[in-house]
Amino acid sequence: MPLVTTTEMFKKAYAGGYAVGAFNVNNMEIIQGITRAAKKHNAPVILQVSAGARKYASHGYLVAMVKAAAEETGLPIALHLDHGPDFETCKACIDGGFTSVMIDGSHLPYEENVALTKQVVEYAHPRGVVVEGELGQLAGIEDDVNVSEDDAHFTDPDQVFDFVTRTGVDSLAIAIGTSHGAYKFKPGQKPQLRFDILEEVAEKLPGFPIVLHGASSVNQDDVKTINQYGGQMPDAIGIPEEMLRKASSMAVCKINVDSDIRIAMTAAVRKHFAENPTHFDPRQYLTPARDAIERVVSHKIETVLGCEDKA
Repeated sequence: MPLVTTTEMFKKAYAGGYAVGAFNVNNMEIIQGITRAAKKHNAPVILQVSAGARKYASHGYLVAMVKAAAEETGLPIALHLDHGPDFETCKACIDGGFTSVMIDGSHLPYEENVALTKQVVEYAHPRGVVVEGELGQLAGIEDDVNVSEDDAHFTDPDQVFDFVTRTGVDSLAIAIGTSHGAYKFKPGQKPQLRFDILEEVAEKLPGFPIVLHGASSVNQDDVKTINQYGGQMPDAIGIPEEMLRKASSMAVCKINVDSDIRIAMTAAVRKHFAENPTHFDPRQYLTPARDAIERVVSHKIETVLGCEDKA
């Protein structure tokens, strides 16, 4: 099956009260672990690539591997640029086989964000590619994205209609309390999402797909495994899964997951080497890593996203 855009995915997700998982990929094993889980659950899936991943694995390799996954599984798979930093990066992805791009102008003054996002939309749409924009800024660190708590701010619902109308974006990432990375809350701080903002945004943009970034929940068993075998991860507090499921039953049609995959993969590799210190064949330690990714994605589909049998 050829790669698809997110247009039909999001229409079905909004109407059905579920979300599609957008999982960051960096290599073959991550792509295989994600898509094997999606195939097992007959779920649509978005494989997304950051600017850092493009530097690491190269654009051509990633596009070829994602196309291979779509052909092998027969699933509707969208290839998405995550946090495109500028027009040039978005253009390269649009011209290079991506079916969806995000232009992240959230750090810019409002009018500059509008202008940049509109520029990307005007280039993408004639070429059959959809665009995600962002209003509000999430705190945290993920690849090239690094926003301090002082600079983070919630999305202003009074801006969303104007932004979507003037830019022509196809989906909108908003800030309602999620954050990038594993360490989302300080010790003793209670995780909370601003559902009031989400509800107001949905009222102003009826039927329009909303995106949540920084939505990893952080499996404590994987954190413990890393620490058991020589790691030094402090307790990581993620977003409670019941909150994410509630968001996916509302206007949220796309939920991004990255840290959960990285942590599970690292835990599996550390455990393998601790138990098999003489192994040196990458297939030996990347196989349990791939299995761990499949486990995480299966859990997300079943528990958080609600997109099982929606392919």
